[in-house]
Amino acid sequence: MATYDFMFDGLGLREWCGDDDAGGGLMSMDALLSETSGEEAAVSAWDTPFPSLDALNEACPAMPQSRDLTSGLEDGFLAIKDGLQVVVDPLTQPLSWALTNALWLMQAAPWWMMIPLLMIISFAVGRSLKLAGLVGLSFAFLAFIDYYDYTMQTLAIIFVCAFICVLFGVPIGIAMARNDRVQRAMIPVLDMLQTLPPFVYLIPLIFLFSVTEPKLYGIAIILYAIVPVVRLTDLGIRMVDKEVIEAADAFGMTERQKLFGVQIPLALPNIMAGVNQTIMMSLAMVVIASLVSAPGLGVLVLRGIRSLELGVGLVSGFGIVLLAIILDRVTKAALARINASQN
Repeated sequence: MATYDFMFDGLGLREWCGDDDAGGGLMSMDALLSETSGEEAAVSAWDTPFPSLDALNEACPAMPQSRDLTSGLEDGFLAIKDGLQVVVDPLTQPLSWALTNALWLMQAAPWWMMIPLLMIISFAVGRSLKLAGLVGLSFAFLAFIDYYDYTMQTLAIIFVCAFICVLFGVPIGIAMARNDRVQRAMIPVLDMLQTLPPFVYLIPLIFLFSVTEPKLYGIAIILYAIVPVVRLTDLGIRMVDKEVIEAADAFGMTERQKLFGVQIPLALPNIMAGVNQTIMMSLAMVVIASLVSAPGLGVLVLRGIRSLELGVGLVSGFGIVLLAIILDRVTKAALARINASQN
């Protein structure tokens, strides 16, 4: 006798269940022994199972089981897969081209050109010789231990994905700041993207795209990393002093002039903080994306785990930390310059 037979008997659903005998189907060993001995095994209140799908299915075979739910979800996704690919493939193909070209460019350029160029960019952003020296020494060290190509691959992916996050994230944040309905609609989506485990991003994408396509890991990185720049852009524009907005209105500024001449410049520190966090999250996701053929230092980390190569895993992990420090210092130097110019 199943635990929840009384529920279906009391509701008169036994005929709907399609089984005149309570608890139809395969019997457990305890139930079989109790039946042969002529005694019913008493279930204590302490051991009463929660009325889950599987527990109800024991009492009524017509009730679906939990595996029916998961398999139904999978069947539904596979049913719309072809139609979804027709729409998504053309939209995401530019991402594959951008990642492929960025990876080629970062590896084709010789080290004696790329490292000084990165030092010049970091100096132009932060106006600090110490920062430029840190960048040069860090990349020289990674090249010295033969990790230069892997580092350039990781850097190329971060540049492309972070740029796309900013390209789409800032306008979305602006739209949220200027329209409360847009904000209310976007907040649940952002909450879901922010709390979803990183590995879960890869599951539907593996079904949609080939593992050899760069957009597979590119989309996962963008979805994972876009949230901070959207949230902080929205927050920064909403935090602009109302008196400043009133002064802009008094001068007869249009909405477009207020946005680009007042709100965005004043919100720039918050936006840059969002860019910093987006870059850091992109770097974290690049390592996880190595599971689906993303090149870079994450491949070496994965190799260290799979082959139990302690040295490879530790050194490549240190390379990722070094790259994170460089990117964090450069973006924070840019943020410090923006704050200094506004003060």
